Amino acid sequence: MERQTEICIAGGGPAGTLLACLLARRGANVILIEKQPVPGPSFRGEILNGDGEGVLRKHGLLERIAPEAVLPLVRLEYWENRRVVKTILPDKEGGNVGVHIPQADLLRALLDEAGGYPNFTYLPGTTVRGLLKDEAGRCAGVRVQRADGSKEEIRSALVVGADGRYSSVRRHAGIPASTQGHGYDLLWARIPAPEGWEPVMCSTIQSGQQLHLFTQARGFVQIGWNIAEDSYGELRKRPFEELTRTLIEAFPKLAPSVREHIRSWKDFVLLDIFSSRSESWAQPGLVLIGDAAHTMTPTGAFGLNEALRDADVLYEELLECLERRQRTELPLERLEQRRRADVERRQREQFYMESEYAQNFYNKTDDNIHSGDK
Repeated sequence: MERQTEICIAGGGPAGTLLACLLARRGANVILIEKQPVPGPSFRGEILNGDGEGVLRKHGLLERIAPEAVLPLVRLEYWENRRVVKTILPDKEGGNVGVHIPQADLLRALLDEAGGYPNFTYLPGTTVRGLLKDEAGRCAGVRVQRADGSKEEIRSALVVGADGRYSSVRRHAGIPASTQGHGYDLLWARIPAPEGWEPVMCSTIQSGQQLHLFTQARGFVQIGWNIAEDSYGELRKRPFEELTRTLIEAFPKLAPSVREHIRSWKDFVLLDIFSSRSESWAQPGLVLIGDAAHTMTPTGAFGLNEALRDADVLYEELLECLERRQRTELPLERLEQRRRADVERRQREQFYMESEYAQNFYNKTDDNIHSGDK
């Protein structure tokens, strides 16, 4: 089976879905393919900073998300010995230090908006199996496999790889990426928030382990444990109660919820941590955005927001070409020119924040710092 479209976007995460939504609004024929059968996998970056929030507001999309799924966080706290030793507050009245939106809610809002246009097609449960090339060697579409095992060819003037840190589009395009470890991996868990829990982010060092709490919309707390890189296999040989005991010692108020909802290693999700940079973001007929172009770590919650910025900038660059029916090589190159320096600066900032993390706990006496002063 063969389909024809102007733009084929591989990857239905926030960046790919936002780009598809914006292009569909402007009348482009867009096919969005996503390997997951339902939108919004668990335990992904879900904190909007000012950049990501600004992108959604710019396009009138933030208000399309269910209000109960939008949770402004009021402060960031660093804890030591069960007490707050440093507080980061919003830098203006009525502001926040981040906004939590469950990824499933964000994607549903974007898909609902895009689905109102007849020129938009969404293909969940679809996996990229290869790229199509024209006579000149230019990318001309993708080969895919549907959930039922059937195979299709989607021919398009442009392929966008928004398919994450292990991008199939990048691999099939033969674009090299340099990868760098950060010395740690993360274990995630999610529990119901205790009654009276405030919308905050908390961070501490307990028994030599970094622990992080992220209040989530709809009444949950996401918990992150830093563990030594590649240590998960050995860690699983130990009683999982060692981790939960450490968590309860650091944040006693969580004890009932932790004991009820974290009962085995199956209640944790492992995220291997690394950053990467693609050698290039574009080839004739193909472009990478988000984690496919530049994988980031969870530190500072930059990954989601930089991916949304990629989608916004690529949309801007493609507009004139779409309106004039021009080929897209120059806009693809301009995306990388506009975005690479910012992304690499953020990656360097992540390394610095991780190396200096312990400094947040030394010689502090309940410091209150506004987020603009960080």
